Amino acid sequence: QVQLVESGGGLVQAGGSLRLSCTASGLTFSTYALGWFRQAPGKEREFVGAISWSGRETNIADSGKVRFTVTRDNAANTVYLRMNNLKPEDTAVYSCAARSSDNDYDIFRLFDYKYWGQGTQVTVSS
Repeated sequence: QVQLVESGGGLVQAGGSLRLSCTASGLTFSTYALGWFRQAPGKEREFVGAISWSGRETNIADSGKVRFTVTRDNAANTVYLRMNNLKPEDTAVYSCAARSSDNDYDIFRLFDYKYWGQGTQVTVSS
């Protein structure tokens, strides 16, 4: 059974930082691209960032450029989303997702993710 579990969310003040983690089980981690998405109340889910199966390439949405970084630790079956200089508009439920991949380019396809975690709440106060 494939399972993705996010952690690391919480309440932070504007300008603060958080590192979200997503640990996977039930899959061969190194054969999957991993992505992060977020959904704020009243808004559609949006793409945040992704990392290729090899970890050599990342795709970060414009909203997170400079401030956000996606990394992965295959030995720990974990993908991370480091968020710096958080803003109130970053408030959302952040979810990780996985899709099978054997290249460094699938991260630029945003709608083929098959497995999803339940999400972790990030709240940024002003």
